[in-house]
Amino acid sequence: MPINPQRFPRPVTSKTLLAAPVLGPALLLLVAAGTPAQAETPEEKGLAIAEEVDRRDLGFGDSASTLKMVLTNKQGQSSTRELRIQTLEIPERSEGDKSLVVFDHPRDIEGTAFLSFTKILDPDDQWLYLPALKRVKRISSANKSGPFVGSEFAYEDLLSQEVDKYSYRWLRDEPCGEAAQGLDCFVIERFPRYENSGYTRQVTWIDQQEYRPIRIDFYDRKDSLLKTLTLRQYNQYLDQYWRADDQYMVNHQTGKTTRLTFDAWEFRVGVNERDFNPNRLKRLR
Repeated sequence: MPINPQRFPRPVTSKTLLAAPVLGPALLLLVAAGTPAQAETPEEKGLAIAEEVDRRDLGFGDSASTLKMVLTNKQGQSSTRELRIQTLEIPERSEGDKSLVVFDHPRDIEGTAFLSFTKILDPDDQWLYLPALKRVKRISSANKSGPFVGSEFAYEDLLSQEVDKYSYRWLRDEPCGEAAQGLDCFVIERFPRYENSGYTRQVTWIDQQEYRPIRIDFYDRKDSLLKTLTLRQYNQYLDQYWRADDQYMVNHQTGKTTRLTFDAWEFRVGVNERDFNPNRLKRLR
């Protein structure tokens, strides 16, 4: 059942504005230049846009959602998984957010759990619990580009997108396209600064009205177009936070796709650090 955004009060907390997550020193740039569009160089402008995306999402605290994952192969055959995700916002800019994914259906994947602690430039901490093996497996920092449980999302795609994990460059302004008709977008490049990324760069379309990512093109280590993520059906919560209820990843090299459709979002549900403990993954239900 969809959540009524009006149930929740306006946010009362916020992250520090010193640096940040998905999509770094842009606060001074924004103050000095007025808007990202007035930044002097393509690199400054790209960074300022990314900072504004992050600034608008600060202070949500924590969130929870249920969703479906539909995997489709090149021949058009599909399978569906049901899962839930929780996120805990970490206010310090020097650290990233924490997230927990638990699969509920089908039976062969039920109870599988994935826990991630996003870091900035240090290796991210990620653990995967596989019920069939009855053990928690730590994901190697060298394996972040691997597919997450057979989907077209890589492990690194599931990390919170901290601003300081990338460097940036503004490319151009243009219409957002079919995914957000009638809106204009900033188009920026971002380049991973952390080790073992599977990508040389990502090209991101961000709408100029609400600063929401609309499309992301991922380029592999040979700088060839690998995947495209399209984000649609945005809804706003707490009068501030936008979430895309339809996230569609296409792998251009294999012809496979993965679609995530979110059923509901809740904020300020009361999760805390204890809920994000690797030792608890075996006991999740």
